[in-house]
Amino acid sequence: MKSLKEFLQTGDFKGEKHVPVIHVPENIEKDKEFDLRVSIGDEIKHPNTLEHHIAWVKVFFKGENDKFPVEIANFNFSAHGESNNSTQPVGVTSVKLDKSGTIHALSYCNIHGLWENSECVEVK
Repeated sequence: MKSLKEFLQTGDFKGEKHVPVIHVPENIEKDKEFDLRVSIGDEIKHPNTLEHHIAWVKVFFKGENDKFPVEIANFNFSAHGESNNSTQPVGVTSVKLDKSGTIHALSYCNIHGLWENSECVEVK
């Protein structure tokens, strides 16, 4: 039996339109809220049609020395360009961290499967 991790795909977001891009401020202060933004297709736009779309993005944080990551955001995208309207898979949430660690993002394309990316963050 295969593990789910065997299906996770990665890539450079500058050349791959499925990779979740994690946007955080350069300086993060302990216990101070900041905007965390996750987007898909920053350099190359992902199609957003009924036939080919990003269905969701999940975001996790694993603090240094923590045993497990915790979910900090879940973005579902249910509008997929009906009637020539256009939306992009972008999610923004307010986050407060008390320690440094790693932010992990997973995205799901209905045709190309699961994609992951991570960003180390230092909290001061």
